[in-house]
Amino acid sequence: MSKISRREFVVRAAAGTAMTGLATARTAEAAKGPLGFPIGSQTWPHRKELKENPAAVLKQFADLGIERIELCSPLGYNDFSTLPKPAEFKKMMADNGIKCESAHFSMKELRETQQTSLDWAKEIGITQIITATLGRSRTPTLDDVKQAADEYNKIAAVTAKAGLQQGLHNEGFEVSSVDGKRTYDLLLEMLDPKLVKFQFQMSTIRDGFVAADYFTKYPGRFFSIHLQDWDPDTKTIVAVGKGKIDWKTTFETAKKAGVKNYFVEQNMELTKDGVAFLKTLKV
Repeated sequence: MSKISRREFVVRAAAGTAMTGLATARTAEAAKGPLGFPIGSQTWPHRKELKENPAAVLKQFADLGIERIELCSPLGYNDFSTLPKPAEFKKMMADNGIKCESAHFSMKELRETQQTSLDWAKEIGITQIITATLGRSRTPTLDDVKQAADEYNKIAAVTAKAGLQQGLHNEGFEVSSVDGKRTYDLLLEMLDPKLVKFQFQMSTIRDGFVAADYFTKYPGRFFSIHLQDWDPDTKTIVAVGKGKIDWKTTFETAKKAGVKNYFVEQNMELTKDGVAFLKTLKV
């Protein structure tokens, strides 16, 4: 090994300290988000831009202070079919200080090519295998709900054997009702708590679904949130912090419920406002 001068040693040591300080600063910045976890963004609203220039989108996220993203599987979502190969995309993320631990997968791919999808997830570093909706009828019978739950429990068992966690989002089928009871509530009863966790879609407040109520009633069942805000006066989705959702209570109950990450799911302009708000929110 070649010797180095004392001056060179001091310079290298200083550089190493500076890099450590930068990493520590980024970690401290991430901890400013609610729950003490880095702020995340779901990439679905940015799919067009991500297809055209993924590196540019990741840089935009990083410049805003976003350090986590949630993808959609290129095997189940056509808009993500041109996503770079896992090794290349991981480097792009690393270059921007971003990680991905969660993604959405279609029911079709989980029914037909589940193992291929799980292999892709592992290559990226994803541990949360989430389905947007079970995709059944908007006017289901109780048998429809039971069949959907049975199928999803079986899919989730395969995911669990692979060392990953299956999760369920809520839209469409999930916000329907059966004989006066919410399908979502029935699914919380029928899906195996160990095999299936839940990701709460905040925009479903327009359908009467209040996140804090579910986090309080079902501790341990939720592990993720999609963030949007709601203005009941105009009945429109608005940037996080610009509507009437009680975010302090939402995140306080989310912490007790075991939520591990959250993703702003809005266009870039609304995402900018939402991220700025989240940085100021103290829970």
